[in-house]
Amino acid sequence: MNRIFDTVDTPVYILEEERLRRNLSLIRSVGDRADAEIILAFKAYALWKTFPIFREYIHATTASSLYEARLAFEEFGTKAHTFSPAYTESEIDAIAACSSHLTFNSLTQYERYASRALARNPRLLLGLRINPEYSEVGTLIYNPCAPGSRFGITADKLPATLPESISGLHCHCLCESGADVLERTLAKIEERFGRWLSQVSWFNLGGGHLMTRSDYDVERLVSLVRGLHQRYPNLRIILEPGSAFAWRTGVLVAQVEDITEDKGIRTAVLNVSFTCHMPDCLEMPYWPAVAGAKTLERYDAMPDEAKAQLKNVYRLGGNSCLAGDYMSAWAFPEELKIGDRIVFEDMLHYTTVKTNMFNGITHPAIALLRVDGTLEMLRQYDYADYKSRMD
Repeated sequence: MNRIFDTVDTPVYILEEERLRRNLSLIRSVGDRADAEIILAFKAYALWKTFPIFREYIHATTASSLYEARLAFEEFGTKAHTFSPAYTESEIDAIAACSSHLTFNSLTQYERYASRALARNPRLLLGLRINPEYSEVGTLIYNPCAPGSRFGITADKLPATLPESISGLHCHCLCESGADVLERTLAKIEERFGRWLSQVSWFNLGGGHLMTRSDYDVERLVSLVRGLHQRYPNLRIILEPGSAFAWRTGVLVAQVEDITEDKGIRTAVLNVSFTCHMPDCLEMPYWPAVAGAKTLERYDAMPDEAKAQLKNVYRLGGNSCLAGDYMSAWAFPEELKIGDRIVFEDMLHYTTVKTNMFNGITHPAIALLRVDGTLEMLRQYDYADYKSRMD
């Protein structure tokens, strides 16, 4: 564990610049070798004060809303590749002005807003999201191609010839997936949408390409994209991962504020919250690694004799009033004490973008651990931040 964490006495997300640059270097290399444009998805990571680092490696971002599109334009310095399940009358003009690409989720949305968007931004490239009706994402809440999905147009609903103003197609079928999953998914996409891929000039393969994970087959990804280029030389290929950029780049440091016990279950109550600060842990569910501790994902289902062999086992509980704001369980090398630091690893993707101030709970600060070892505080929150949400 980095010694700098020992100096932290209040909750804080700490992004490590060296790890971030390592990921960015790999991602840039993949893009160069595969002849693909790889762009940052704000839905997973949007710490705009770190955008100067990103701009050294990539040149564009993807947005899912007006505010994300504005963030791309105003803080990243480029117009966004934008997709939304539903654009609105009140926002379409502003979104078009901040976007380089605008993808429609349905033909109805295209018919309603395409002309208006082009009038606002004549250089805008328009696309349609397709639904290949195939995805290997196991967790239903994250599966965009599950039966009844509201995302994308299935092959049976597309006209034989795409509208003249449509220059691209977009799909999203993955979630922290490997290149092998992409290979099988591409086969389904080409089987069902191959005739339309020849009609467009760009193809956005969405996110979920976890190319910075240690066991990811990067060479397979490069080969797959190159092969797609060979079969469809008319296409510019776009990938928009989110997690891959921030994968294992930082932590959430918390402190133990109390230790409770009921029916033999000990809970270390922290000054952070799963529901407020780590929502994917409850939604996925995703068991985060805790520095120095052993994760016991199936502890609650263990027989009593197996539990008896384990020492220093604790639930970790959040400090909100939600009864389910806890996870179980971890085994620590020593008994926990009030004041001990708990370091949740890999806590920079899908955290800061999803945090909330439910219960008015103190928000973790956000810090950047520079390559030279200095800790730069990017943002600290106070009562005014909570109160302003109620204005």
